Amino acid sequence: MSAAHPREVLLGAQAGAAVLPVCDHYSGVEARMRKSLALQAEMAEEFGACVFDVTLDCEDGAPAGAEAEHAQLVTELALGVAPHLRVGARVHPVDHESFDADIQMIAGRAGQRLAYIMVPKVESVADIERAAKALDAAGAASLPLHVLIESPLAVHHAFDIAAHARVQSLSFGLMDFVSAHGGAIPGDGMGVAGQFSHPLVVRAKLDIASAAHAYGKVPSHCVVTEFSDPSAISAAARRAAREFGYTRMWSIHPAQIRPILAAFAPTEDEVETSANIIAGAARADWAPTSFGGQLHDRASYRYYWQVLERAQRTGRALPGEVRHWFEPVAA
Repeated sequence: MSAAHPREVLLGAQAGAAVLPVCDHYSGVEARMRKSLALQAEMAEEFGACVFDVTLDCEDGAPAGAEAEHAQLVTELALGVAPHLRVGARVHPVDHESFDADIQMIAGRAGQRLAYIMVPKVESVADIERAAKALDAAGAASLPLHVLIESPLAVHHAFDIAAHARVQSLSFGLMDFVSAHGGAIPGDGMGVAGQFSHPLVVRAKLDIASAAHAYGKVPSHCVVTEFSDPSAISAAARRAAREFGYTRMWSIHPAQIRPILAAFAPTEDEVETSANIIAGAARADWAPTSFGGQLHDRASYRYYWQVLERAQRTGRALPGEVRHWFEPVAA
C-alpha cells in the first residue's frame, strides 16, 4: 500500500487550495456574537471538529457613529476565541471612511488569531489591492481575504477577482445584487424560490461559482432570509450544493447552521462508497481499480477523496479504513 497521503497524490498542486468549513455564520450584535462563539465551541466538541466559521460583522453590526467601538469589541472577541476554533471579521467596504480604522484595529491587533477578513462590496481587482495593502500595513500580510460580490459589475470581474492570490473565497450578496438592477429583477428574486429561478440571479451564481473553482477558491452561497422556515433553508442549501457548485453557505440565524451542515454533507452511502474506493486505490498504489463493476482511476479517485474531505468538514463519521488520514499528525 502506498504510504503517500491521498491529498498529495490526488490533488497535486491543488492540495494547497482552500478547504473551509461549509457554513459561515454571521452575527454583529454583541449578544449574538457572544452566543455564536459559544455555540461554535459547543458544536466543535459535539462533532470533534470546528464545523462552521463565525464571522463577526462590522458592516451591518456597527451602530452608526460607533464604528470604532464596535471594531474594538470585535477585536476583543476574536482574541478570546480558542485556538482550535475559526473566527473572521467583516469590515466596512474599502471606500468607507471606517475601512482603514477597521483594518488597523482588527487585523492589526488580532490578525494572528483571525482566519480571514471579509471585505464587502468588492467591485474590481483594484479593491482587492486596496484591501491587501491595508492588511500589509497593519502587519497582517498572511491574512486571507474573503470577498463579497454584490453587483453586476463585480460579477463581470469575478474571474479576475478570484485569480488574486490573497483571495480565498467569493461570496454572493443576493439582496444588494437584486437592488443594483433598479427594479429590473422583481423582489421575489431575493426569496428562496426566485433566487434559484430568475435568469440574472442564476447567471450570477453560476459565474461566481465557476470563477472560484477556476482558481481553487471557495464559492460561498448567499443568505436565505426565511430563517424561521427550516424546509426553506434545507432546500436552498441542497440546491446550492448539488446544482450550483457551492461548497460553503452563509447562515444568519443559529437555526440555519445544522440544516446547512446536513445539506452540504455527503450521505452515508456516499461516504461508504468513497471510503471503499479510496482504500482500494491506496492498496493498489493508486493504479486503476474496479469497484461495483466500474473502472476507477486517479480522475475518479480525486472526486471520492473530496467526498471524504467534505464528510470530515461536516462532522460525518468516517469508516476506520480511511479515518487515519484525517487524524492530527503527532508532533
